[in-house]
Amino acid sequence: MTGTAASPLPPTAAATCSPQARLTRSLLGYGMLAGPFYVAVSLAQALTRHGFDLARHEWSLLADGPGGWLQALNLALTGLMVIAAAAGVRRALDDGSAAARWAPRLLAVYGAALIAAGGFRADPMNGFPAGTPDGPPAHPSLHGTLHVAAGGVGFLALVAAIWLLAARSAGEGRRTRAAFARTTGVLFLASFAGIASGANSPAVNLAFTAAVVLTWAWLTVTSLQLYRAAV
Repeated sequence: MTGTAASPLPPTAAATCSPQARLTRSLLGYGMLAGPFYVAVSLAQALTRHGFDLARHEWSLLADGPGGWLQALNLALTGLMVIAAAAGVRRALDDGSAAARWAPRLLAVYGAALIAAGGFRADPMNGFPAGTPDGPPAHPSLHGTLHVAAGGVGFLALVAAIWLLAARSAGEGRRTRAAFARTTGVLFLASFAGIASGANSPAVNLAFTAAVVLTWAWLTVTSLQLYRAAV
């Protein structure tokens, strides 16, 4: 991940950056791309894969069945982009604060968890892929168990990173930024708890999907804000 991401600034502004700032911005550029990339690829599959129902199925199930390799690759590439973004956040927040020390590490854990989730695919369930019995698997496989474990670790690391950066924004007097981060963290944690409880309803599944999209929006906005501040 050493390529230069597309610059949101005019060429003249980007040209005035130091080499260190250009590297930081390149890394943060992946944080802006990760969410749109993951959401677009997942939605494209969700709308075209036979038997997939957005109200019933989590996006991770797209890694199962014929063509599932695409979602596994989507998770792996997105995870690599998140890890690159984490390195950019570390460089951008090099001030010795708790957020500067731990938020990048936690984001990197989330990126690694995405890669692991792509490698250890979820067990088929709830009628997907087509022909799968409704409900959860009677006997979870090892790879399915590892997929759930990777997701749990990654999601909790992401929430912790969000709250750390929210506290940092609040300390700087950036109330709107802090409120957005805190709201994102709370909603995502609540929706994840709903899914983890085993509740199998359209409302719970759609709420979780919406929360996933919200966290990607947070990462995109946060990366853009740090990108613009890098000098």
